[in-house]
Amino acid sequence: MGALWNGLLELLASVLSVFYDVIPNLGISIILLTLLVNALVFPLTLKQTRSTRAMQVIQPEVERLRKEHKEEPEVLNQEIMKLYKERGVNPAGCFLPLLVQMPIWFALFRVLREPLEFVPAGSGLADALANGSQGFLGMDLAVAPSAVLSEQGFGAAIPYLLLVGVVVATGVLQQRVSMASPSGNSTPSNPQAEQMQRIGKIMPLFFGVISYIWPAGLNLYFATSNLFRSGQMVLINRIDGPPGAQAEAEPAPKEPPPESEKPKPSRPQGSAKKRKRRRRN
Repeated sequence: MGALWNGLLELLASVLSVFYDVIPNLGISIILLTLLVNALVFPLTLKQTRSTRAMQVIQPEVERLRKEHKEEPEVLNQEIMKLYKERGVNPAGCFLPLLVQMPIWFALFRVLREPLEFVPAGSGLADALANGSQGFLGMDLAVAPSAVLSEQGFGAAIPYLLLVGVVVATGVLQQRVSMASPSGNSTPSNPQAEQMQRIGKIMPLFFGVISYIWPAGLNLYFATSNLFRSGQMVLINRIDGPPGAQAEAEPAPKEPPPESEKPKPSRPQGSAKKRKRRRRN
């Protein structure tokens, strides 16, 4: 496990070094690295998005199963899992792209803290780091906003705090693009969508908190990722249609009417005539 982790650190540092040779700026190198990672994860993001939308489409069927088997929890779970399998839904895949990128976050955190330990010796990036050149837009990308605010004061921390604000704003933008309905309204139409929207509202705030205590270079990664994923969602919406389009197009399954509302079977006319004849006799 340690060898795998060290390999990831060295790979990440090598990719940053290659990008730095193309454009000698550490901030631009991090942006290019972010675009590369998100492009590689795009097929997984597309699959996850389609799975989530399919889950919204089948939500009425899930509710029907819950009503039919409310006294049989084991049968209910089996029927729901069977439905998921038939419709190609993966309930655990909602955050898979983020989970895949988490090792990248921690690896970039480590590389930014100890860059000379992992960047290839003799590379342009190694020489620049040795000379203390790891700035971008007035920020030291290896330093956290909280550290700058406590050590240098509010004036010096302004660019860092603005970057934290960009992380939150781009996170909100991504969630709005992801959750918008076909009519442009972000109000969910079923409990599954409601739950996803609640989680989506919390995530930008969560990233805002960790951006305050993590290096500015990692915050640059977060902000770029949010913008890239927003563009991804616009592309996916053009390919598959906006969220909820399939759910609105597919009619909800009809529930059987209660016993009291079922039509009573009509009696044959022949039996009524026989009864009238018996009365006359």
